[in-house]
Amino acid sequence: MSLIKSISGIRGTIGGKVNENLTPLDVVKFTSAFGTWLQNNKNKKALTLVVGRDARISGAMVNSLVTATLQGLGIHVVDLGLSTTPTVEVMVPELNADGGIILTASHNPKQWNALKLLNEKGEFITGENGAEVLALAENEDFDYAEVDDLGKYETRDDGFDIHIRKILDLPMVNAEIIKSKKFKIVVDAVNSTGGIAIPQLIEKLGCEVVKLYCEPNGQFPHNPEPLKEHLGDICELVKKEKADLGIVVDPDVDRLALVDENGELFGEEYTLVAVADYLLRNKKGAAVSNLSSSRALGDVAKNLNSEYFASAVGEVNVVTLMKEKNAVIGGEGNGGIIYPDLHYGRDSLVGVALFLTHLAKENKTVSELRATYPCYFMGKNKIELTPDIDVDALLTKMEKEYQNEKISTVDGVKIDFEKNWVHLRKSNTEPIIRIYTEAFSQEEADSLGDHMIEKIKSLI
Repeated sequence: MSLIKSISGIRGTIGGKVNENLTPLDVVKFTSAFGTWLQNNKNKKALTLVVGRDARISGAMVNSLVTATLQGLGIHVVDLGLSTTPTVEVMVPELNADGGIILTASHNPKQWNALKLLNEKGEFITGENGAEVLALAENEDFDYAEVDDLGKYETRDDGFDIHIRKILDLPMVNAEIIKSKKFKIVVDAVNSTGGIAIPQLIEKLGCEVVKLYCEPNGQFPHNPEPLKEHLGDICELVKKEKADLGIVVDPDVDRLALVDENGELFGEEYTLVAVADYLLRNKKGAAVSNLSSSRALGDVAKNLNSEYFASAVGEVNVVTLMKEKNAVIGGEGNGGIIYPDLHYGRDSLVGVALFLTHLAKENKTVSELRATYPCYFMGKNKIELTPDIDVDALLTKMEKEYQNEKISTVDGVKIDFEKNWVHLRKSNTEPIIRIYTEAFSQEEADSLGDHMIEKIKSLI
């Protein structure tokens, strides 16, 4: 069991002891800290916050604790109930709220839950802001409202409708051409809120929906992280139904994985690649992903006379660089699409609409579309070190070892070779170096990772 306090929020397993797990007291303390931080930052008590949750079993309990605590601070609450991370992000500015809290542990198993914190733009708070919230939680310096000043509470059930309408209104989403193709699509929403939102969107786009694990009861039928080893059921059902496409989302619907008509994975790295291909064909500009994402995005951007930039790992870092470069599209290689014309957050719904527009306009099958992109394979590994080893010094040695190659030290050390790359990152919580590689074959990617482990060991 675990409790992880970080600058991006608080995450933990339900039950157990205070300060060791995500208990009711921990939820109240951290919610109090965030609400207090917002009040201090805005220099006023009467704020409005938007709250939404995924379908986890613990969601209703955590929601009750969060909303009541905010009211206790004198903060007005707009409760969206069952929602998605991108929907809450869209609704914060839509309702002119002062911030938001999303109750989700993303792709973690069902025993986990978390509080994700948003500013008034509906974007994740910065690392600096998160550190201030953590400090307030540590000191427990809270000033709750007296009875006449308690916050008001209201519910809204139109979050999905507003979110989807905004997507359909985007100039780069062509609902008519999608409708003309009469796509048949299987959806695996791992029994969370994507089971409501994704079919609703797809039906608005005139497609036939086959639902798989779309009952939002929080009983995840498989590991909720949308990786190949967890997605056998949808791959089989796509073939059985003779569907054109399979769509997989994680519990809070910010990661999008695709399955082709043959029941083969499109590749989580290639969700962003395909959407960027479509957008950059129609608007010159920059594409951004993090340093651990596929080289394929840079290849596509270059082929379309557009620029590509890589940020440190983490959605906040991607968004910061997107704003700096005025990027047309960005995201992370785990299937996270960030389309700034809608909002600066990973959004599977807008990813689906843009991908389907691209697929319809290309008049190809999903497998034919995938074949038009460079084919890379990734490896992910790690090396565990003893606590006494200076990991930063070790990474500096690796940087010097490969100083004649193209090096980035924005986030750890990334070494770009001519035909492959390796990214070495220090864990923030344990003495581990994470090792990401990419090459033209899985064997080569794995071999490069093994070679780097041996090289690191030789420098210890």
